[in-house]
Amino acid sequence: MNRVLMFLMLTLCGLTAAWGAAEKPASTWREHYTLGPGDILDFGLYGHHELDRSQVFVQPDGTISFLQAQNVKAAGLTIDELRTAIEKKLAEYYKQPRVMISPVELRSKKYFILGKIVDNGAFSMDRPMTILEAVAKSRGIETGLFEQNTVELADLERSFLIRDGKRLNIDFQKLFFEGDMTQNVEIEPGDYLYFPSSVTNEVYVLGEVTDPGVLGFSQKLTVLGAISRRQGFTRGAYREKVLVVRGSLHKPEMFVVDTNDVLKGRAQDFLLQPKDIVYVNARPWKVAEDLGEVVVSAFLQGMVTNWTGGNTGVLITQPILPQIKKQ
Repeated sequence: MNRVLMFLMLTLCGLTAAWGAAEKPASTWREHYTLGPGDILDFGLYGHHELDRSQVFVQPDGTISFLQAQNVKAAGLTIDELRTAIEKKLAEYYKQPRVMISPVELRSKKYFILGKIVDNGAFSMDRPMTILEAVAKSRGIETGLFEQNTVELADLERSFLIRDGKRLNIDFQKLFFEGDMTQNVEIEPGDYLYFPSSVTNEVYVLGEVTDPGVLGFSQKLTVLGAISRRQGFTRGAYREKVLVVRGSLHKPEMFVVDTNDVLKGRAQDFLLQPKDIVYVNARPWKVAEDLGEVVVSAFLQGMVTNWTGGNTGVLITQPILPQIKKQ
């Protein structure tokens, strides 16, 4: 049994009490659940059981209908607020109507889990859920054989969770390998969990290059060689300095490459390693750390875009990618 599945089993057996003495603040969506398209409700009118209606959907336009209360806006309302709105409509036809509403399935709140997970995609959430529970619901991290050993195929150093366009500071290695439950945060509606592959030999050329994206790694690949293979700099690129980011998203190494020195023969071109990020900025910069979050944001967007483009078909008709906000 691999280490990831072991931690998942421990979590589901109730050992997440080790999360810590301090309680996490309740999520806003749980305190004030609002309805949305796809939610299913049962309706009843007190004293008129013959008028009960079951399995009533909130429609794609966010409305719902019950008896004479037709096309009532439900999206964005709590169940109590919807009850009040429907009772107001029915008051024209019934004396002091008392409407009963019971949730059957709450499908409108979703999170997304992508990458090296057995079951990828969008999942409904009708109850509180942590990262480990979301991974377990997706049947765990993919595994494969390497030198006759079973290994996890996800790169936990570069895995991430995006919420409201920003990356949360979560150390997935500590969570899965060390059992640090302080990293096991609750999922929120709209969250994107991404687990990139640990076995692909790729580099990522991002920023002001003509064709930014993923590049297959080859021996003796250099910074200028990688930029050339992505069709070179754009007109607006700041060409004098290129940043290379290597390693974990939490504690990356940063290397500054002076391309002027390389082109004039005063320095050797920088040799790349698999999973390096090569970033070309649009404006002059002095300190590598100033670009750190910008580079990470570009990498996050590029990784999810690349995975989605390679793993989803024509049935996806609306964008599901998060818009990463620059810090």
